[in-house]
Amino acid sequence: MSDHRKPPAPDPHDFLAVDSDLSDTERDVRDAVRTFARRELLPNVADWFEAGTLPDPRGLAKAFGDLGVLGMHLEGYGCGGSGAVAYGLACRELEAVDSGLRSFVSVQGSLAMAAIHKFGSEEQKGEWLPRMAAGEAIGCFGLTEPDSGSDPGSMRTRARRDGSDWVLDGTKMWITNGSVADVAVVWAATDEGIRGFVVPAGTPGFSANTVHKKLSLRASITSELVLEGVRLPADAVLPGSRGLGSPLSCLNEARYGIVWGAAGAARACYEAALEYALSREQFGRPIAGFQLTQRKLADMVVDVNHAGMTALRIGRLKDEGRAHHNHVSFGKFANVAAAQRVAAAARSVHGANGITLEYPVMRHMVNLETVATYEGTEEIHALSIGQAVTGVSAFR
Repeated sequence: MSDHRKPPAPDPHDFLAVDSDLSDTERDVRDAVRTFARRELLPNVADWFEAGTLPDPRGLAKAFGDLGVLGMHLEGYGCGGSGAVAYGLACRELEAVDSGLRSFVSVQGSLAMAAIHKFGSEEQKGEWLPRMAAGEAIGCFGLTEPDSGSDPGSMRTRARRDGSDWVLDGTKMWITNGSVADVAVVWAATDEGIRGFVVPAGTPGFSANTVHKKLSLRASITSELVLEGVRLPADAVLPGSRGLGSPLSCLNEARYGIVWGAAGAARACYEAALEYALSREQFGRPIAGFQLTQRKLADMVVDVNHAGMTALRIGRLKDEGRAHHNHVSFGKFANVAAAQRVAAAARSVHGANGITLEYPVMRHMVNLETVATYEGTEEIHALSIGQAVTGVSAFR
């Protein structure tokens, strides 16, 4: 017998009911992070953005540690061991507030902690991972250089042996959390290929300078790392790190978080535009009643739901052990572009009000300019997808 009951109307905030496919545990993670983000972060983030900094990064790290989101997808050593989708949901809810806040968590967990977890010795893991998971120590990840962005294999930072020690010289750039970090995972070229090194802050010759005058990702601390004759003991090297594939595997973890984070930024912009369009009256009625505005909202809700489905599908593949790095490139390429379209449309719906920090859309819009560049530019991910479908590399 067929069921002739009329299905419920779509939820404007989850049009394709993407979140209905979440498990109870995944919903619990989503709700916990969303509640924390909206209660503790959202009321302050516009002020942090305007000031161009995070006023209390150590307090924030401890709060994230208490929430359980730092290295939450890693196993053991005080980490949560959550699934990929659960971690992605945490990234989505944090970036729905601000990209800089999701970056804080991504750099800590998917870059610095993941590098130690994947390639470190038991001593390194035991020393750093429990403290980093608890937010008692902050980490950063030094790969990008002033003249080496999309081509990290051309890095100029060098590590040479001197007796049993290593001596590092070089500069790293655009390093999130660098000037507040307790430890840096620094990648350097050696006679044995590219290796990773654990560099505690305060090591002689190591310094970090905060980058100022940013127009994007302002609620975040970005730094330059300078290494001048930094002498490290033999056990500072990550023993499992061999070649460029080691840091790139960490970057793939961070990119996965961006796939979800961009979906969160898109959702926040769309929801702000929908609320504004329903309350803003012109010519005697809400602007949501005008055809051009409805077309913008329709385009936005399609992009938001496409991004959500893409993130969830890649997350499921990752939890099944079937996510290739090209899948992650697909997600970052598609979802960041979708979020940029949504943010631009939302800004236009807000009219002149859209350029103020009273509304989140311009903040998300400029943040997404950074998101489109870091962890692989749009062009790099396009070439990654192109190579995957043609079998021909166009990188060189």
